[in-house]
Amino acid sequence: MFSNSQIDIETLPKVEALELKPIAKKYFTIIVINLVILYGIIIAVLSAVKYFTKKEGFHTVFWYLLAGVLIVFLAQLILYKLGFKKRKYALREKDITYSHGYLNNSTTTLPFNRIQHLEISRSFLARKFGLSTLKIFSAGESGGDLSIKGLPREVADSQYAFLTNILNERE
Repeated sequence: MFSNSQIDIETLPKVEALELKPIAKKYFTIIVINLVILYGIIIAVLSAVKYFTKKEGFHTVFWYLLAGVLIVFLAQLILYKLGFKKRKYALREKDITYSHGYLNNSTTTLPFNRIQHLEISRSFLARKFGLSTLKIFSAGESGGDLSIKGLPREVADSQYAFLTNILNERE
């Protein structure tokens, strides 16, 4: 017998009620270091062009370009700082949830039965700070994958083992 009853939306569990854990604060240091390196390279290239160019017009524009680059750097740094507080995750019995982004806040919940593949990665800086990235690849459509950056290494390893165990039991 076919049944398609209406569900009372007020009785559904709220994502907002989920207790999300923040990622490690040390990860913000990695973000700042990466930004400083990126904008340092941009400023070095601008300075090199200024040094080697013979066009007088570029010498007057250089200071405006430098000021623009510094303003964009500061704006991006402020946005990353504000957005860093929104980087949180939660692991439940049947799914994992990750929330991130300041201007465009996104919350993704991935049920365990959709997980296809797991991966842990550590960049050079992440290894120095004892952090890891847990990558969870889902079946099917794009955009359903999760990449939780800035997890303490022990937490990432234990979550990886937990999820791997679930995947193995599923087969």
